[in-house]
Amino acid sequence: MAKRDYYEVLGVSRDASQEEIKKAYRRLARQYHPDANPDKKEEAAEKFREITEAYAVLSDPEKRTQYDRFGHAGPEGQGFGFDFTNFDFRDLGFDFGFGDLFEAFFGGGFGGLGSTQRRRRPQRGADLEAEVELSFREAAFGAEKEVRVPRVEQCQNCGGSGAAPGTSPERCRVCNGSGQVSFSRSTPFGQFIQTRTCEHCGGTGQFIPSPCPTCRGTGNVQRVRRVTVKIPPGVDSGFRLRLRGEGEAGIRGGPPGDLYVRIRVHPDPVFQRDGDNVICEIPVSFPQAALGTEIEVPTLEGTTRIRVPEGTQSGTILRLRGKGIPNPYGHGRGDLHVRIKVVTPTKLTERQKELLREFARLSGEELREKGFFEKVRDAFM
Repeated sequence: MAKRDYYEVLGVSRDASQEEIKKAYRRLARQYHPDANPDKKEEAAEKFREITEAYAVLSDPEKRTQYDRFGHAGPEGQGFGFDFTNFDFRDLGFDFGFGDLFEAFFGGGFGGLGSTQRRRRPQRGADLEAEVELSFREAAFGAEKEVRVPRVEQCQNCGGSGAAPGTSPERCRVCNGSGQVSFSRSTPFGQFIQTRTCEHCGGTGQFIPSPCPTCRGTGNVQRVRRVTVKIPPGVDSGFRLRLRGEGEAGIRGGPPGDLYVRIRVHPDPVFQRDGDNVICEIPVSFPQAALGTEIEVPTLEGTTRIRVPEGTQSGTILRLRGKGIPNPYGHGRGDLHVRIKVVTPTKLTERQKELLREFARLSGEELREKGFFEKVRDAFM
């Protein structure tokens, strides 16, 4: 099958600059990367080889000059001798080499132990997450809560080895303890030696002839553990606590993961939170607001009495310093904001109405509703 023109392969003109050629190749390389073509790996591999060969020639000024003069045959009629396996993609800013690319296309390694060695090394256990519900006051002052955490732990019966007590794992007979097997495979790039994880031992290099009856050879068991969580003062909904080492057990002796505890605070019928400050609304009567009085208000610790100055308007905020929520990072404590709400009476006796009319008269207020023309006249005058 005849090769396509290299300029056509990259989609650039024959007078394209080196920067334009490089940009075109990077765009096409991402387009035909195996991650972007999971259902068409063979087709993507062939396309990737074609664009890489074109770039290898056109990105080299000397080879490009020869290609422009002699075409695919090259100056000696033998072509350009492109070696795909020696091409370094990292020079273009990609974070993979040929072995990585081959594994991504065909699911195996390329003569290396990378992925298998990673599987055989100790691995950290998975992190876990739990939720704790708190009342408003528990969130303000801190608390201790117990959470039930289902997690994977090391089997105590076999010490995590997976082998029955009195026995031990043996070297895998299929891979001879290497954790991988190799075989030859034909690909669009030619004949290659492909390496895969040993299916008999799962890449561990070991075989357990007598599995532990408790964990069935896994070395780990599923248990529900009760963990006591100390909640610091001042937390709010969405706050997360990290408990190191309380996650799932590690693999092959690796360290355990962490437990993240997410906080959810129930709303309070009296208090609202605004950062480290607390807000509560207290109703007072019209005479109390007008003449001033002393009232009892709730706080997070109990109740206290405060003075309402005479002439207080509805919506006025009276502040009690240091009666709010402690800052979770130790930056002091917020305030309690008492919002005054002046309540208008709805059921008045005739005597009360009479007194209010007298009050309005002495204040120079007109209780009679003005007509439309009166309002217009007053507005213009």
